[in-house]
Amino acid sequence: MDDKIFAELRDELTKDILPYWEKQACDTENGGFFGAIGNDNKGDGSEWRGIVMVSRFLWSYSAAARFLGDTSYMKMADYAYGYMMRNFLDIHYGGMFWSVKTDGSPLVSRKQIYGNAFALYALSEYAAATKEILGKDDSARYIMGEALRIFDFLESKARDKEHGGYWEALGEDWSPTKETKLSDKDIDCDKSMNTNLHVMEAYTNLVRTLPLVFPEKKAYIGIFRNALEALVRVHVDKILNKDDWHLDLYFNKDWSRAGEDEISYGHDIEASWLMWEAAEVLGDGALKDYVRPVAIAVADTALREGFDAASGGFEDKLEPDGTRRTIRVWWNQSEALNGFYNAWEMTGEEKYAAAVEKVWAWVKAFQLDKENGEWFQEVTKDGVPCLNQVKGGNWKTSYHNARCCMELLRRSGK
Repeated sequence: MDDKIFAELRDELTKDILPYWEKQACDTENGGFFGAIGNDNKGDGSEWRGIVMVSRFLWSYSAAARFLGDTSYMKMADYAYGYMMRNFLDIHYGGMFWSVKTDGSPLVSRKQIYGNAFALYALSEYAAATKEILGKDDSARYIMGEALRIFDFLESKARDKEHGGYWEALGEDWSPTKETKLSDKDIDCDKSMNTNLHVMEAYTNLVRTLPLVFPEKKAYIGIFRNALEALVRVHVDKILNKDDWHLDLYFNKDWSRAGEDEISYGHDIEASWLMWEAAEVLGDGALKDYVRPVAIAVADTALREGFDAASGGFEDKLEPDGTRRTIRVWWNQSEALNGFYNAWEMTGEEKYAAAVEKVWAWVKAFQLDKENGEWFQEVTKDGVPCLNQVKGGNWKTSYHNARCCMELLRRSGK
């Protein structure tokens, strides 16, 4: 693979992505972050704010501080943490609200498990950064304690102890609710691939960072390792459709399918590397042998069906009626970079390295907004930006593309 890519990824991370959000995301008038930012970089102070957005900023800048060894990124992380704890933490029932209004009061107070997983993911990274970068051991322990409290709620309230996996959503007081869907693009269901995928990602990070903050609690880590391994097996045994090597999206409580059979190429390639990452962090040889062929098969299917080799773009999804959505979404390109690089590392097959190079070439040519900064949310297969989609906000932050830059740079040693 051309080493020039890694220099370009580092420049993209440090000169575009991270500076962009530091400059554009913060709502200095109302506090917190803008729930929507236009392609002209104007923030909408009236838009609601979600725990996912805040968590993704907290994770991104904590991870950047650790990866780059730069304390300056902790300013953004500290800002996100303060906003999260003041406005999203439910001091009565525990866990995090799904969304708040501009003034910081709760808007949707239910406990969306996806959102709480991202909060756990971010808090564990922030705790590690607080210790490693700032050298504040006591503060790091307090922050990790907040992450562990969310873990306790997820295990005691959100885990399905009969069938495995985690519920899609619960009420404000962690009681059952029928209002569960994650967004307008989703459906009400008992469980979803997307939520369980990101609980797995959060638990992977917790297993990885907890010993840094609490090195004396080595025995305690077994609780988290067991929860993570169980969830990896849920992905392979329940969520993955081995008839076509795609991950099904929506489920009833017994893991029977709910809803229509849409195929999300972005989630498939993201899951392929996150499953392998979890297995590697656990370090269990038998589990790695169990996951390896699955991760490769899912990545291979995504390459064959979702990747447009002619243009280098990675497509969005296949609708239930067989219609292919060829739009290039920013996060799909980011996860294609992660997933195909991971598959190349696992197999040494050049087709994956070539895909990484082509996807990155697509991003440079069409996904980057060279005038106003950052990445366009969506671009047509002909390279035309979809300007009806916001540049940033509740669903589009620094997370996916900053993560892919850091992930490839870390893996390459560049």
